[in-house]
Amino acid sequence: MGASAKSLSTVYDPQSVEKRIYEMWENGGYFQPRADIGKGAYSIVMPPPNVTGVLHLGHALDSTLQDIAIRYRRLAGYSALWVPGTDHAGIATQARVEQSLKQEEGKTRHDLGREDFVRRVWAWKQQYGGTITQQIRALGASCDWSRERFTMDPGLSKAVREVFVTLYEEGLIYRGKRIINWCPRCSTALSDIEVEHEDEKGTLFHVRYPLADGSGALIIATTRPETMFADVAVAVHPADERYRAYIGKELRLPLSDRTIPVIADEYVDPEFGTGCLKITPAHDPNDFEVGSRHGLPMLQCIDSDGNLTELAGAFQGMSREDARVAVADALAEQGFLVQREEHDHAVGHCERCGTVVEPFLSDQWFVKMEALAQPALERARAGELSFVPSRFGRVFEQWLENVRDWCISRQLWWGHRIPAWYCDECEAITVSRDDVTHCATCGSANVRQDEDVLDTWFSSALWPFSTMGWPAGTPDLERFYPTSTLVTGYDILFFWVARMVFMGVHFTGKMPFQTVVLHGLVRDAKGQKMSKSKGNGVDPMDVIEKYGADALRFTLATNTSPGNDQRFVWEKVEGARNFINKIWNASRFVLMNLGEDFVPQPLHADDLDLADQWILDRLQATIAAVSDHLSAYDFGEAARAMYDFAWDDFCDWYIEFAKIGLYGEDEERKQSVQSVLYTVLTRLLTLLHPYIPFVTEEIWQALPNTSSALVAAQWPEAISDWQNADAVRKMNLVMDAIRAVRNVRAELQLAPSQSVSMQIQCDTDGDKKLFEQVRDMIQRFCHADHLDIMVGGTAPRQSATQVVTGARIHIPLVGLIDMDAERERLGKEEKRLVGEVERLEKKLANAGFVAKAPADVVAAEREKLADYAAKLAAVRERIESLAE
Repeated sequence: MGASAKSLSTVYDPQSVEKRIYEMWENGGYFQPRADIGKGAYSIVMPPPNVTGVLHLGHALDSTLQDIAIRYRRLAGYSALWVPGTDHAGIATQARVEQSLKQEEGKTRHDLGREDFVRRVWAWKQQYGGTITQQIRALGASCDWSRERFTMDPGLSKAVREVFVTLYEEGLIYRGKRIINWCPRCSTALSDIEVEHEDEKGTLFHVRYPLADGSGALIIATTRPETMFADVAVAVHPADERYRAYIGKELRLPLSDRTIPVIADEYVDPEFGTGCLKITPAHDPNDFEVGSRHGLPMLQCIDSDGNLTELAGAFQGMSREDARVAVADALAEQGFLVQREEHDHAVGHCERCGTVVEPFLSDQWFVKMEALAQPALERARAGELSFVPSRFGRVFEQWLENVRDWCISRQLWWGHRIPAWYCDECEAITVSRDDVTHCATCGSANVRQDEDVLDTWFSSALWPFSTMGWPAGTPDLERFYPTSTLVTGYDILFFWVARMVFMGVHFTGKMPFQTVVLHGLVRDAKGQKMSKSKGNGVDPMDVIEKYGADALRFTLATNTSPGNDQRFVWEKVEGARNFINKIWNASRFVLMNLGEDFVPQPLHADDLDLADQWILDRLQATIAAVSDHLSAYDFGEAARAMYDFAWDDFCDWYIEFAKIGLYGEDEERKQSVQSVLYTVLTRLLTLLHPYIPFVTEEIWQALPNTSSALVAAQWPEAISDWQNADAVRKMNLVMDAIRAVRNVRAELQLAPSQSVSMQIQCDTDGDKKLFEQVRDMIQRFCHADHLDIMVGGTAPRQSATQVVTGARIHIPLVGLIDMDAERERLGKEEKRLVGEVERLEKKLANAGFVAKAPADVVAAEREKLADYAAKLAAVRERIESLAE
């Protein structure tokens, strides 16, 4: 801005500011990385939200923390790039369009055919796909929207095909039968992250499997008797003495005419159930592994619709839920059911439709993980990747150590179609970077492309380098890859973070990022997970509309700690709004007191007043603390350091001290105070900007002699010359004395205009000297018309006393208040407090109340008792001090 300042409105209205400020930033190109790289490049890629999505509090937290990181580095002189984008979200988007198609036209995707349906999805994406990016803008995210990416952009699609074909050529992608998560309702395979596990009450059925030779039976325990028709063995632990003699024998499978062997496998837990485990390889992932080790057949008795097959005989066509009841009844009727017992267990549900997921044996495409995981694991162990908090590093390594092959095919139409073609003549498979028209083996034109698409996580795993233009060698890839930081929730550490790591290492030879910052979930005020079914969700756009984006950002950022969940409480948003208003009002005060032609003067600590020296010391300490916390990605601690400095040191104390110089007769002193106010405010705004960018930018635009935009200003550096321990010690003394006297005035209910007399009895000559140096400040802010400072001495009769470091402060009460009326008032207050203490003591002595009442209620009552007891002690001390 120019030399003169603009005025700020009386009240800050975020609704009239935020959209205007954001358009100024975006249109001004402030979010694009600077050409002069200064300290070098710093880059972040946004975890791409689903194109179907709308902003929720998890997104809001994620975007806020990324924005803080990128704005801080931008201000600190880095060439900072934050790449935004969205994910095509295969199953979610397809389900949304299918639902719309059914509601509006009464049609299914099969009525349209694949090509027309996919065109519909693209049209839907064009119409609704930008909702969440507009909402992320409303939050204030300073992404470079000119580089926005979508996982099905042509460039990213090319990268996906390149990776698939390369892995296939390297023998790391194969097609085969494996157990996958299958949703019978959505008719597709699901990744682990698309499965939500919920604890449910179930039944553990104990079933007798007779030995074929009639010599006895083994008892197995299962929660799913309807799958027994696909049993191929019963397994026991080889060291279990109870069953060693049975290994190798044959059992009759109940309700069927088959026999199955007893096998030994160390997977079996002898402590669970009876120690005998039925092996159903086609319907349980662990059984599949056992079956593969022993070369057992893979029989299926549940089809892709969740119904029983002909293998189930009389139960064919039943749903798995109905069959569970019917099979258990048949087992009981024929004498095979030994007992039923209640059993709580976690059951997987499709996150999209809520259907119970079926472990299902299916022909799918897989990635061999061991060869990809091992190099990534070695690089991580070598220290090439750091985690915040660090404890997640070991969790990450453990997952890579125990990783399974990854099912990457999905039975959908929306997504990256698998680049494999089948020849109907010779049955050869051709995998190609380019579309295939003829079989690569026999030359036949009778080829058809695989119907499946790739798991959404496959394309997301390439995100850090595909968004930079890979496989081409682009300037962005050269300059900004590897990226600097990944900020995301701990809940997708394995499903996304780990996959980006092994893909990055394999295809670029580099870790895709240097630091992974993991935050927790945002829960409701009671600590419960937010969900539509519970009705406890909070729409961030509602918060923004009511309080402004800055208030939401500051709430989320101040309540976060690395790797831990936080609770969303509306009162905290109001507290953040109040803090923003405090900054606004302080800025208005500074602006009104700078004058028309204000130009800041250089500050030399030796020429400044005590309060000036103190606030500059506190400022440089705050700059150092905030810079350290932000460099360590401790967003919450950085916010707390700024909050304490801004609210307490600057607004509550220094501005009050500054009024002495501003409203005095000394013009030179006035100019000095103006420069201190301006210096502190401009640096404070810069510190706060990553957290509350809108209000700080609006204030910055109104200040004189500032750069064109705060978003592109320079991060302040701590100035060692401003360190002044002596000034801090003296000012702490002043503030302690003022607080002590203000407490007395509040207790006595004295009007602000009523002056008092004071006596300060110091412990030493040195303390007396200190108090003499700050006499004027103490008298002014304690509203004392008389002040005696001495070493030692006797307290005046009938006085209120407060103890501070190095001294006792006495305020004579004679003539200040009506002593008799005060004694009467205190007597009544003592009686009231005694009654409250006795009532609560009796309540808490009641064992029944303590045992039956909720723990938080009991704790609250104990807090009340402690509070009343402390107040009673203070009142009795006052009564004693007023004794004649």
